[in-house]
Amino acid sequence: MQLNHFPMKIVAPSILCLSMDDKIQVLERNNVSSQSFSFHPDFFNTAHFSETEGYMSTGLKIETGLSLFKRDNTHTGVYTATEKVYPKLFEWFFVIGTEVNAQSDSLWVCRIKKYLIQILGLLEELNNHSEQSPVGLVLEYIHTNYPDKISLEDLTKCAHLNRISLNKKFQDLYGCTAKGYLLLYRLKIAENLLTHTGMSLNEIACAVGFEYDSYFIKQFTVKKGMTPTEFRNNSREFAYNQIV
Repeated sequence: MQLNHFPMKIVAPSILCLSMDDKIQVLERNNVSSQSFSFHPDFFNTAHFSETEGYMSTGLKIETGLSLFKRDNTHTGVYTATEKVYPKLFEWFFVIGTEVNAQSDSLWVCRIKKYLIQILGLLEELNNHSEQSPVGLVLEYIHTNYPDKISLEDLTKCAHLNRISLNKKFQDLYGCTAKGYLLLYRLKIAENLLTHTGMSLNEIACAVGFEYDSYFIKQFTVKKGMTPTEFRNNSREFAYNQIV
């Protein structure tokens, strides 16, 4: 195929992140099937919390995944998904389509934003950490499976290292243990969901892998210095003040 007149070969499974300015031409294909999801750029710039509250246009902007739509030496618009990652991406992609078709309640747009943040966030992390080292394998596992229950044993098995060796590598690279990195990544996704959706704290806690919202609130408050609700209000107020 050609993307913006540059020839390239795509091998499945792959994800294409295209903007309205991109020009794509398929020159040859063999047993290819694909699905697509398109959205207007303003979807990233508008906070839509529920059908009853309506649209609240502010300075809020989802930053997660924006780099995927850039065009430079490291961002071609084509991102290969590993066999371990593809099932999760396909699952989230499928749910987005289901939500668009069903529009079952007032928070369907919030859920689409949640899955979009998850998909683009995962692709962005995979593009930034593509090495197949023990730590790279654990990062891929965390970025893919953080909504699920993850034990330290799961991470050591993934890396083929014992607990001490794995934690030392994470301490050297990220200043925290492997489980500590998992916690911080979950909270990072939670920040996006708090700011850009109207999901409840319990829904957000479940979405990022916490079994109980009380534990989520406790960990968020300790790490961020404010409660999730305070963070949500502050981030939205800051964005509003930026455009007043």
